[in-house]
Amino acid sequence: MADAPQPQAVAAPAADAPAPPTAGKRKRLFLILGAVVVTIGILYAVWYFLTQSGRVDTDNAYVGADSAQVTSLVSGAVTEVRVGGTQVVKKGDVLVVIDPADAKIDLATAEAALKQAQQKFGQTSAEASSARATVSSRGAEIAQARARLVDANATVARTRIDLDRRQRLVGSGAASAEELSNARAAYDSAVAARGLAQAGVTAAIATQNAAGQSATASEALVRGTTVYTAPDVATARARLDKARLDFERTVIRAPVDGIVTNRQVQIGQRIATGAPIMTIVPIASAYVDANFKESQLRHVKVGQPVELTSDFYGDDVVFHGRVTGFAGGTGAAFSLIPAQNATGNWVKVVQRLPVRVTLDPKELRAHPLRVGLTMDAVIDTRAK
Repeated sequence: MADAPQPQAVAAPAADAPAPPTAGKRKRLFLILGAVVVTIGILYAVWYFLTQSGRVDTDNAYVGADSAQVTSLVSGAVTEVRVGGTQVVKKGDVLVVIDPADAKIDLATAEAALKQAQQKFGQTSAEASSARATVSSRGAEIAQARARLVDANATVARTRIDLDRRQRLVGSGAASAEELSNARAAYDSAVAARGLAQAGVTAAIATQNAAGQSATASEALVRGTTVYTAPDVATARARLDKARLDFERTVIRAPVDGIVTNRQVQIGQRIATGAPIMTIVPIASAYVDANFKESQLRHVKVGQPVELTSDFYGDDVVFHGRVTGFAGGTGAAFSLIPAQNATGNWVKVVQRLPVRVTLDPKELRAHPLRVGLTMDAVIDTRAK
């Protein structure tokens, strides 16, 4: 008879095995975990309130600067170009030299014209003095003519008396007919001489009047003026100043400190007046135009501090600035094709308004920026 299967022994529980956690222990663990989470949340809320509350930010910000457009104020051929693109220049540095040959000729012509105007003024002034002297001399001539008239009148009176006496003597036979004829001829000659003397007085007076008018005209040209204030001289001097200025403008200098950009001139090129030749970007006075959403600008005021970072230097370099103004309109308002919202299927789109931020000059000198770089801007609206 086969043996019957023996029942397997049940292993006894080990004496050192941990007891399963009770419901109370689990509850305490959850309470501790909840307290930690709440504490972290409170700490984060306190940190956010103390450091981040009231701060608005945007990454839609770009570096700008009031660039100087360099143009030629005179025309001519370029003989020298002393700067290249990306070169740093100081105000007053020579950028371009234009052939000054034509300007030199114009300058010499203007100098000669000024000397001629000064000589003409001197001549006119001398003519005025001469004309006044002529008027004085004409007065003496009138006096002489009147003296001759007086003498002629006296001769007429004497010859008239002699003629009357001869006529009486001819009747008594004491004078001959020839003597009477001579007396009459002498009288007629005296009358004619008196007429000439009268005409001489009239002519002398007319000559004096003409000389007086000429003197008045000559004096009118120089009255109240000097060789420095005469109209012709002043006009010639202005032309000389213009010629001298054009000569100086053949050397084109940098109007501001900055970096040469967009150079468009070469040696030998003939440029016209007003032609742009390069741009100078004053990076030392760069600013940032940050485009914030209209919903972010409720508490933004002029003068509030701004912190900015750029990918050009990374987050380790933080720029500080101030809000200095707001643009007069949104970017969409001044776009080439403004949005037409007067339609039935209009959908509201949040607009952005450029905010001008002025940067700290010391930080700009330490870490120069370039126009067009993007920036991350954060405005602290809690500052008053």
